[in-house]
Amino acid sequence: MAFLRELFQKNASTLLSMFLLVALPVVGSSSLSYVLYRNQALLEHLTFGQSLLYFCIIAFTMAFAITPTTFVALVTGFYLGWAGLPGMVLAYALAALVGYQVAASLDHGKMLQFLHHFPKADAVMRELKHDSWQLIILTRISPVLPFALMTFVLAVMRVDRKRFLLASVMGMLPRSLFFYWLGTKAQDVFSLLKDPDTGTAGKLLVIGLVAVSLFGLYFLFNRALKRALSGSTGKEQ
Repeated sequence: MAFLRELFQKNASTLLSMFLLVALPVVGSSSLSYVLYRNQALLEHLTFGQSLLYFCIIAFTMAFAITPTTFVALVTGFYLGWAGLPGMVLAYALAALVGYQVAASLDHGKMLQFLHHFPKADAVMRELKHDSWQLIILTRISPVLPFALMTFVLAVMRVDRKRFLLASVMGMLPRSLFFYWLGTKAQDVFSLLKDPDTGTAGKLLVIGLVAVSLFGLYFLFNRALKRALSGSTGKEQ
């Protein structure tokens, strides 16, 4: 109990931000789905300038967890087709960068400083940072792990920013391409957002990506824990 009390006292802003990043996508996607339902032609026939504005807006809505990345891929694929794919990828990169900068500014390294009081947890965190490339890709490849929340967590861990950006885009591509493709072949945007018809192959792909992410993260955490414990045992001896 003392640990939890100290955790909340010293990291209140960080924990509150993480909670909001989980709750906001539900509210945001529901609200925007309603807007699109009432105005289905809203994003049709965008000019080049309007398309640039659209990608800038979705970059910030994804960064601040207003729109889930799956929602964005479906909508962009539906309205802009494959011509909009490069813009969506750049919007993802911008969203990751903005989210990283905001999270780092809010946290100021407080979470890592707090973990210094708990040597084993601190050692596990350091070991995970050594495997940050794999860690970032595994958190991005899963369709069920919230994009903005994972950005916040990785920023709090202080993973290398350039590595974070590149690995984030690489990890997002498999699932994003799949949902983007679903958007391009849909006939009605509201039906698409309400119940994307992924088909049997699509469901297997999603399950496969989730399984790869979960088992991969379990392997990384387990290995990091063993390394941390072996390192602490060596110091004690």
